[in-house]
Amino acid sequence: MFSRNFKDRGASLHVKGALWLLLATALSISVVLLWKAWPLLATHPLSALSSSAWSPAKGDFGFLPFIAGSLATTILAMLIAAPVCILSAVFLAEYASRRLRECLRILVDLLAGIPSVIFGLFGILCLVPLVSDLQRAMGVSASGYSLLTGGLVLAIMVMPFIISVSLDVLLAVPMELRQAALSLGTTPCETIWHVTLKSARKGILAAMVLGFARAFGETIAVMMVIGNVPKVPSSILDPAYTLPALIANNFGEMMSIPQYDSAMMLTALILMFVVAVFSAGARLILYGFERSGR
Repeated sequence: MFSRNFKDRGASLHVKGALWLLLATALSISVVLLWKAWPLLATHPLSALSSSAWSPAKGDFGFLPFIAGSLATTILAMLIAAPVCILSAVFLAEYASRRLRECLRILVDLLAGIPSVIFGLFGILCLVPLVSDLQRAMGVSASGYSLLTGGLVLAIMVMPFIISVSLDVLLAVPMELRQAALSLGTTPCETIWHVTLKSARKGILAAMVLGFARAFGETIAVMMVIGNVPKVPSSILDPAYTLPALIANNFGEMMSIPQYDSAMMLTALILMFVVAVFSAGARLILYGFERSGR
């Protein structure tokens, strides 16, 4: 008995230690980023986030174009992906046979594992020419590298992740609820709309929030197709610039310009903060979903 209790206590301490190590790592990263970004925050406390001027050689570090570009790209991607993901998850959960569901689920998981650079190449080869034709038809400068292209690529990237999580949530809805609704005379479509989706709405919302957090931090694929112009986009056909792309494109140049390293660290800190907020929000939604049992 003593040996068993000792092993249980040791296992519990190891699990708690791993959790605290993970939390300490995240906190350490945040503290280091804040420390490195402090020289810029001390001299540009508010203008760094609200200014549109980006000229490091002149000492202008305005992050508004990059924040706007990241938010616009991610929101556009979610608007494109959300209906497709919900309908796909509903089909897999409610209409597909179990064998077909498992086969398609494997394909969805395979899509989620494709490297982001492959999606970027797909965007350059297929989506950029299509968006370029659309720009010509609308009388806009026809480069094809635009916010719309970045949003489309990003939507394709996050779809497998959102579909997978949404499918798990829909399958977790008790079958008794569906059967009770059908026994009252509702059609299958009405049952899905008024019972299944209503019961799973919190979980689906959490999947969308997690997808938003994942999309917001995407780098390579978006960087390859969005145009990388540090201006606040006025339409979805304009080029844009995202926070992750800013770090990827300019990190090697920061040693030659004063405060450039602080600007890159502040970029990383903003990115980490936004992703952490949305991830925490999704977890809270899922926690409420689990406690309510619906």
